[in-house]
Amino acid sequence: MMRNIAFLLCTWFGLGKLPKMPGTWGSAGALPFAWALQSLGGPWLLAVAAMAVALLSLWAIREYLTHWPGEDPGEIVIDEVAGQWLTLVFVPLDPLLYLIGFIVFRFFDMTKIWPASWADRNLHGAPGVLIDDLFAGLYGMGMMLALMHFWW
Repeated sequence: MMRNIAFLLCTWFGLGKLPKMPGTWGSAGALPFAWALQSLGGPWLLAVAAMAVALLSLWAIREYLTHWPGEDPGEIVIDEVAGQWLTLVFVPLDPLLYLIGFIVFRFFDMTKIWPASWADRNLHGAPGVLIDDLFAGLYGMGMMLALMHFWW
């Protein structure tokens, strides 16, 4: 039972098993949940949810890696969910801004700007899977705040 729960969470209800670009699918799958959380409780609920998913992912990823070993299996996308939610914390409910936030997060997740690159190379297990995405989410949050301040 715990293995199945870990699988569902890690793959974000199966999105991580879709062919090609599982991280992109996971990030896209995070968007409707972020919108719902923002609608229900604003940015603070989304921030708390992002941290809760990040903490839950440490257990889920550890459990997943016990049954399906690998250093950072692509199908694990719960880390993208936490990072994507961090990027969107202060983004208002606007479809265009959510799309931009999605693109911004994917950029930072793929480029792994330091210290995300350090975390990706040097941390192992569940923290190694998660922490680079949290950095990408924080970079994305900063970029979205700057974008909204200067251009929106």
